[in-house]
Amino acid sequence: MAAVYQALHRRASSLLCRLHSTYVRKMRYLNKLKEDDSLCRQAQTSGTFCLFHNLSPFLQEVGKKYLVPQISASEMRRILEKFQEAEQWIEKSVLIGCSDEHVPHFALDLGALEKSVIECELQGSFTDLRKALFVVDGKDSPLLASAQSLLRWHDSHQYCSKTGQPTQKNTAGSKRVCHASGITYYPQMSPVVITLVSDGSRCLLARQPSFPTGMFTALSGFCDVGENVEEAVRREVAEEVGLEVESLQYSASQHWPFPSSSLMLACHALVRAQQAEISMDSLELEEARWFGLEEIVEGLKRGPRSSKQDDGSVLPWFPPKQAIAHQLICEWVKQQSA
Repeated sequence: MAAVYQALHRRASSLLCRLHSTYVRKMRYLNKLKEDDSLCRQAQTSGTFCLFHNLSPFLQEVGKKYLVPQISASEMRRILEKFQEAEQWIEKSVLIGCSDEHVPHFALDLGALEKSVIECELQGSFTDLRKALFVVDGKDSPLLASAQSLLRWHDSHQYCSKTGQPTQKNTAGSKRVCHASGITYYPQMSPVVITLVSDGSRCLLARQPSFPTGMFTALSGFCDVGENVEEAVRREVAEEVGLEVESLQYSASQHWPFPSSSLMLACHALVRAQQAEISMDSLELEEARWFGLEEIVEGLKRGPRSSKQDDGSVLPWFPPKQAIAHQLICEWVKQQSA
């Protein structure tokens, strides 16, 4: 009997601990905000706002750092009072998270308002998202990426695909509803595999014509309908560089807002060294080649500026640390070094 009581006590203690977990309480609070419009409207009066202008995030430069300021609700209203229909603008915001103290965070795109007025008021500037993701603190990059993706989704889903009638977003922006058809639309992400191919002693990196000069990265491509991750990796490697994957290992995942909202599924793939001759698809890629360990280590030290040589040539460089391709490359280096 004592053993039964001890088991019940442990179970009750575990449940109580979970219920008082900061993370659990935060997630449940966010879920309430998504489901309860009146509660979310109330939260808008005490929350903070991350601003965008035509999908470009607002940043402030402080010293050598770029910060993503969280504008208070009162400050937000003060700025919007300079324009007409301030209340209507707040309604356009979307919920993107909250602090451990349950201060809700919203994102708001003010693309229809005069950009220079806002920048002057807040002493900052709206910056292209690609640049912003690589200059802000690592903890802010996912926030900007998810906020822009959600704002973009709402902008492109204002009408029902079945009836052509306008859709209505809920206050939190977690869904849109067509009242004519009763269809509810939810934001979606497209799965993308990103794969670092190795033959055991070298890794394969490639570049597309649209890439910055000198930048090489891992192979990537969207998953086809009906494919699992393993099938998508094998197909992409075969299509792009003409190699057959012998084995693969999942590494990690990352949300990436380009071209819209993608879920990057990062993997390591191994091909046979005896069958490692590249047959590149020139429609997809501009260049693809093998890199040895020493060349990879040196490339990781370079950035776009330091890659340029006096004779005009450009040495290879790789995606910055905020990109999951960088993580794959660093993992491969550790494996080789071990």
